[in-house]
Amino acid sequence: MDFGLMIESVPRILGGAVLTLELVVISLAIGFCTALGMALMRLSSSRLLSGLAYGYVFVIRGTPLLVQIYLIYFGISQFEVVRSSFLWPWLREPFWCAVLALTVNTTAYGSEIIRGGIQSVPWGQIEAARAAGMSRLLLFRRIVFPIAIRQALPAYSNEAILMVKATSLASTITLLEMTGISVRIISQTFAPVEIFLVAGSLYLAINFLAAQAVRALEWVLTPYRRPAPNA
Repeated sequence: MDFGLMIESVPRILGGAVLTLELVVISLAIGFCTALGMALMRLSSSRLLSGLAYGYVFVIRGTPLLVQIYLIYFGISQFEVVRSSFLWPWLREPFWCAVLALTVNTTAYGSEIIRGGIQSVPWGQIEAARAAGMSRLLLFRRIVFPIAIRQALPAYSNEAILMVKATSLASTITLLEMTGISVRIISQTFAPVEIFLVAGSLYLAINFLAAQAVRALEWVLTPYRRPAPNA
């Protein structure tokens, strides 16, 4: 085991951490909004909207993320309507293709997590809000959404961690995030064990920090679970 090489490779691999975090943050931010919309469509009384959401989740969850990345990066460029659209300056860039693929993927998984959170809201609280004269929008904003997010947060943290690991697939479309840089170093040093151990440790560190951040957010959103202060 070449420990000197492992230490030397840490700064180089860390250089890709910024790109990894950019992919995760942008994809999760957009994906949360689209997942919320998809969850509401799935719970809609409209069979058309519910069916469309069900079909989307079924297709995306049933196909590999790597295939989705390849379809977006290599596939959409063959359509003239895409190349002539205003979106082409973004869609021809591997970074935005990776963001789009990750967002599409996390929307499917996130919508099911949020749907579960919404369905776990106690019916009695909804009835009480209706009895107080709240409109549907106000009831959702003040009662359903806050409770649903609290309920869904532990499961959503798993999705965030999975997204951090999924960014490694972006290296297959030329992006030099942490895995991409690791592969490049291995091609120069022929030391895959040392380099991938370093890369895996860095992913582990990022996921540890992400888990702690979610735990802190969960602590903030659930004041009723904290021990009562001593009188």
